[in-house]
Amino acid sequence: MPKSPRPPASTRQPTPARPLRAATAVLLATVLVMFGVGAPAPAGAVDTPSTLVKSVRNATHPGAAAAEHGDTLDWTVRYRNATTGDTPAPASVTDHLAGAGGAQTYVPGSLRVPPGWAASWSTDGSTFTGTDAGAATTAVRAENPLALAGGTSLATLALGPVKPTPQPTGGDGFTPVLHRTASGEIESWNIYHHAAPTAPQAVCVNLTLGQPCAGGPWPRPLNTTPGPLGSGATGNIGSPLTPQYVLDPLHPDQLLYPAVTASEVGVGCLDLAAHANCGFVPLATMGGSPSSANNLAGLVRVGDSLYGVANTGQVLCLTLATRTACAGQPYAPIVAANHDLPSTPAALYLGGLTTVGSRVFASSSPQGGGSTVSGPPVLGCFDTATAATCAGWTTAHTAGPNSAYYTYDVFASYDTAGHADGVCTSASGGPNVLTTCYGLDGSAHTAPATLSSFNGSTLTFSPETVTTPAGTRSYFPAWGGGLAGGTICHDWTAAAPCAGFPLPATHPGVNGGATRDYGYTYDATSRCLIGLGDAGYLFSLDPTTGASPCVHSGAAVTLKPADFYCDGGSGNIQGYTRARLTGLDLTHVDPAASRATVTDPDGTAIATPGLAADGTVDLTGVDPVAHPAITVTAQLVLTTAGDFGSDNHPALVVEYRGDPPQICFRTTVTADCATTSIGNTATGTDSTGAFTSNTVTTAVAPGAGCQPKVSVEKEICGSPDSHDCAPGGPGPWAKTSPVGLLGLLGTAHWRITVSNAGPVDAASVTVNDATTPACRQAAGTFTLAAGSSRRVYCDSLLLALPLKNTASASFVAANSPAGTPRTTTAPSAAVACSLLCILAVPGKD
Repeated sequence: MPKSPRPPASTRQPTPARPLRAATAVLLATVLVMFGVGAPAPAGAVDTPSTLVKSVRNATHPGAAAAEHGDTLDWTVRYRNATTGDTPAPASVTDHLAGAGGAQTYVPGSLRVPPGWAASWSTDGSTFTGTDAGAATTAVRAENPLALAGGTSLATLALGPVKPTPQPTGGDGFTPVLHRTASGEIESWNIYHHAAPTAPQAVCVNLTLGQPCAGGPWPRPLNTTPGPLGSGATGNIGSPLTPQYVLDPLHPDQLLYPAVTASEVGVGCLDLAAHANCGFVPLATMGGSPSSANNLAGLVRVGDSLYGVANTGQVLCLTLATRTACAGQPYAPIVAANHDLPSTPAALYLGGLTTVGSRVFASSSPQGGGSTVSGPPVLGCFDTATAATCAGWTTAHTAGPNSAYYTYDVFASYDTAGHADGVCTSASGGPNVLTTCYGLDGSAHTAPATLSSFNGSTLTFSPETVTTPAGTRSYFPAWGGGLAGGTICHDWTAAAPCAGFPLPATHPGVNGGATRDYGYTYDATSRCLIGLGDAGYLFSLDPTTGASPCVHSGAAVTLKPADFYCDGGSGNIQGYTRARLTGLDLTHVDPAASRATVTDPDGTAIATPGLAADGTVDLTGVDPVAHPAITVTAQLVLTTAGDFGSDNHPALVVEYRGDPPQICFRTTVTADCATTSIGNTATGTDSTGAFTSNTVTTAVAPGAGCQPKVSVEKEICGSPDSHDCAPGGPGPWAKTSPVGLLGLLGTAHWRITVSNAGPVDAASVTVNDATTPACRQAAGTFTLAAGSSRRVYCDSLLLALPLKNTASASFVAANSPAGTPRTTTAPSAAVACSLLCILAVPGKD
C-alpha cells in the first residue's frame, strides 16, 4: 500500500485545535470610501427622515370599499430612503399586526421583501427569527444592511483577497466548494476526507468577511436524516479518500457528496443555505463477496444523473430529478477493484473520476494487501448514453508498470485549441511521477511532461482546469517528496508548463509553506483560485503568477427591478442608471487589468462598458423592457489589499430609477362577527432616525357568515271580536280571513311578525307595506337582536274586497359600515275576504 496523504481516520491522531481569528467588527459600520475617491464620502444632510407609506387591498373582493369577515387582505409598505451620499447603512422596517391571532391572522409564506433585504418573523412582537412562524406570527420585519439613498439599488459585498485562514479546528479539508449566499457573500464549504462517520467534518468559512460562517462552532457532523446540522461526534456519514462534489442544478444551494455509512455507500445531501442535512440515497451495500463496495470515488455529473465508482469497480448512478438510484445500477465494472475485501468495510477507494462529454473516466489502484486483485493502476471508461463500457475501452487500460504505482487523480487532456482530446492519470511510487494518457477512443496518447520532473514520492491530485480568453490551464495540487505544498500549472494551449508561473508555485506565506495542497476551486468573479489542503489552511492563489494571496477582487450583482415591487401594480420602473463601487480607492486598482461586464442573467452579453475614470458603469442605454434583469460583474486586479478590513467592506452597487421599494404580506380577516375594522401601522429606522407610516384602517362589513337571517310573516285576524285582534290578542291569526267576516266593508286587523334567525343583529329594520301605510308607521325603525322576533299590529278600513295585503322588511347587518346597501326580505301576504270572496291564494309572494 502506498503512502497515503494522511493515515486513515481510524488510526490517525486528531490535529490540535487552532485558535480562531478574532471576530470581525460590525459588518457595515463604515463602508466609507467611494471607488475613485481617496477619502470617506460622508452622507449628506438629511432634511427629513425616510418615510413609509402603507396601503391595503382586498384580495378576495378586489375593489371593495370594505372587507368582509374571512377576506384576505394584501398589505403594502413603501419605503423611501431619504439619505444622501454614498454610505450604505442598515435599515429596518417592522409591522406589528394589530389584533394578530384575533381580528386578523398572518398568511404563512406571504411576506415579500425587496432584493438585498432579509425577512424575519415574530410571535411575541419583540423576538424575531428568520423562520416563518406561520399563523402564529404577530409581527414581520425586513432588514437591509446595505440600504442606500432612494432604495432603488442592490449592493453585494466584493470578495477581497482571501488571506490564509486556518479552519476552526484544523482538520483534513479537501477541495473547497464556493457558495454565494442570498445576500451576495461568498462562503467556502468543505468536508474532511476519509473521516469516520461519527466525526464532525463539515466546515464553512465566510470568505467575504474573512471569518467562520454563522451557525458554528465548526466542523459539524453529517447525517442521513434531513434536518439541521448537529454538533459533536453525532454523525453517521463518513467520507472517501478523494471526494468530488456536485451542486445540484435543480437546487443550487444543495451540495451532493459521496457518502459512506456503516453498511452502504451512496449520495449525501448538504443544504448550504439552511446549514442542514437534506438526505442520503444508498447506491450499493457493503459486504458483498468476494468483492465489497466498501467506499467510492466521485461524484461527477453527466446530464441529469450523478455517477460514482465503487471499490468493486462498478459504476454507481443517481437520477437527480427524483433523487433515486438509476435503473439497472450498479453497472458492470469498468476498472479493476481496489481495497474491496469484505473484511475491510469502509476501506478507501484509491483513484479518481472525471468526465468528458457523455463519458465518465475512472482511475483505480488495485494494490495487494486489501484488494481482491493486484496490479498496476488502470483507467476505465463508462458511456452514460449506453450504460456500458465505452467503445475502445472494453478492458481497463494500464497506467503504470506494476503495483508499486498508485494514483489519486484522473483528468482530461486538451489540444492547443482547448478541446478535450484524451484522459490522463498521474501515478506516484516510481522514480518520478508517471503521467499516462489515452485518447477518448482508447488509443495511445502523448502525455504532458510537466509532472514528470517531480520525484515519485510527490502526490498529485485532480486538477482544477480553467479556460479563459488566454487559453486552457490545469492547476494540480501537489505535496510530498520534499514538497511541503505547491501548485503545478500546465498550459494546454502552449503544451508546456505555464509561462510566468513557478514550477511548482509554493505558498511560503501560508503556514510557512506547509499547505499540503489537495484541491482548488476557481472563482470566475475575482479570477482567483481558492485552495485547501491537509494542513487545514484555506488560501487564495493568483492563477497567472502563482502568488498567494491572490490580490484580486470581484463582485457580481443580478438586478431585477420588478422584484422590488409586490403590490401587483405597473409603471414602477423607469430605467437603469448606473453601477458603482463603494469602499475602494481607485489608486489601488490596476485599471488596465480590471474590467466590468453587463449581461443577462443567463450570461448573454449586453455591453462591455468597462469602468469609467470615476469608477462607475453607465447603464442608461440598457432597455429595462428588453432586459428586465441584468447582471453586472466587476473583476478587479488590485495593487494592495489595504481597502479590505474588519471595518471596511467594498461593495458593488447597481441602481435603477423607479418608485420606492415595497414590502408586502397578507392577512386573513377573522370570522368573528364582532370585528368591525382592522388597522395597521408600520415603523422603521435607518440612518435618518426613526419614522412611522400612516395608519391604514379598513372597515369590515359583515360577510356571508355574519348576516342576519330576517323573515316576515303577515297575518289577518279571524275573530269578530276586536279585543281578540288587539296587540297580543289571541286571534285566531291566519293567512286568510273567514268568508263573510268583514261583510261588504269592514276593518281588517293585521299582524306582521319580523324574525331574525341569523348570528348577528339586524339594524335599522323597517317594514314595507304599500297597501297599509299604518303598518309601516306602527313598526317604525328598530333593531332586531339575533334569535329574536318582533310583532307589529295595525288596522285598515277595507273599501273593496277581497284584498291581498303584502309586507316585507328592510335592514342592514349590525356594525355595517356607513353606506352599506339595505337588504329586503322575501314578501309575505295575507288575504281579507268578503261575502264575494270565493278564492284567494294565501301565503308568501
